[in-house]
Amino acid sequence: MSVTVIVGANWGDEGKGKMTDVLAAQAAYVVRYQGGSNAGHTIINDYGKFALQMLPSGVFRPEVHNVIGPGVALDVETLTRELQTLQERGVPAPRLSIAERAQVVLPYHRLFDRLEEERLGDRSFGSTRRGIAPFYADKYAKLGIQAADLYDERRLLQRLEQALESKNVLLEQLYGQEPLSADRLVPELMTWGEQLRPYLRDTTALLHEAQQSGATILLESQLGALRDPDHGIYPFSTSSSTLAGFAPVGAGLPPYAVTDILAVVKAYSSCVGAGPFVVELAGAEAEELRRRGGDAGEYGAVTGRPRRVGWFDAVATRYGCKIQGATQVALTNLDVLSYLDRIPVCTAYELADGTVTEQFPVSARLEQAQPRYEYLDGWRTELADARSFDELPAAAQRYVEFIEALIGVVVTHISVGPRRDQIIRRD
Repeated sequence: MSVTVIVGANWGDEGKGKMTDVLAAQAAYVVRYQGGSNAGHTIINDYGKFALQMLPSGVFRPEVHNVIGPGVALDVETLTRELQTLQERGVPAPRLSIAERAQVVLPYHRLFDRLEEERLGDRSFGSTRRGIAPFYADKYAKLGIQAADLYDERRLLQRLEQALESKNVLLEQLYGQEPLSADRLVPELMTWGEQLRPYLRDTTALLHEAQQSGATILLESQLGALRDPDHGIYPFSTSSSTLAGFAPVGAGLPPYAVTDILAVVKAYSSCVGAGPFVVELAGAEAEELRRRGGDAGEYGAVTGRPRRVGWFDAVATRYGCKIQGATQVALTNLDVLSYLDRIPVCTAYELADGTVTEQFPVSARLEQAQPRYEYLDGWRTELADARSFDELPAAAQRYVEFIEALIGVVVTHISVGPRRDQIIRRD
């Protein structure tokens, strides 16, 4: 019996999609348990390159049962578009179940997301404008719409009218927009219901039965520890918990079911979106790292925005692994650093008052922090064909061991390229 949570230890974009795709070869179920279409998981396999935003990363393996849990912000339009894309590109139709308790991202969630970012201007939080913050605001204000609500027209209309009472005041008085009509939204949402009908079920019962039968289950998160609203770089966070501790809740499993937590960590740092990023590089140095990063450079899988990049941040990563409760680490993109003669690693921060710390500080003290670096020798040779730790150059081995010692968690997987097979398993 194995229930493994795959999480990010940093700001997101660590390579969770690839690791889920790789580990799905030994799994019966892959479950998305939080977040929505505001972040993408990039996967490269025999069918080509894909950036999944809603579908679990097990959809390329026909034997895997993919599940979207009740903790997910269900973007129906993105989901149906992704399913269509898979079909058009020759991917067999995935086994997919969607929680009937999952709540749907509504058209006005995206509208309010865009209007608020435009109103804030330079003070914005770097939203992807996918409606995530307004969605979760409604969810916890008890104004959300569950997928199961899409089949009862009377109930759906009542729920929408209740939600729009206050929203229309904001639209008119704050944003200068026309009010919305619940009557006009109902037909579109009921069409969504028909699109979802083949997939909806009680996924909590499904996963409880799977766990009790000893099936191998992967729980796949979105974004990373530093985007968590409670433990991350608030307010530059997402709106749902990105931590492994939320996985049983968002998936619908008992807490004791989780047996392993794999934290995915990039061999350097990258970040899409606003907020403090202590190791951020600028100019030619940043552009070189960004250009070499990943299969097509460091650009957001959803937004296409250039990712902010920097050297490995042991302070942030150690903290991220700690709050994730990581039992093991997958280190990705090690091959990207092969162009360097000397590789900086941030081992401490200097705060505004001159204090030097190895602890990750609260946002109020993080803004003015400066990185303290140690330097390791580079290896200046390609790693793409390495399939065992012993096949790595000695300098690359030392880099992995140095990081492992700094973060205090064993590195069990090392990615040396974007393809499925470019992975080193290390016991």
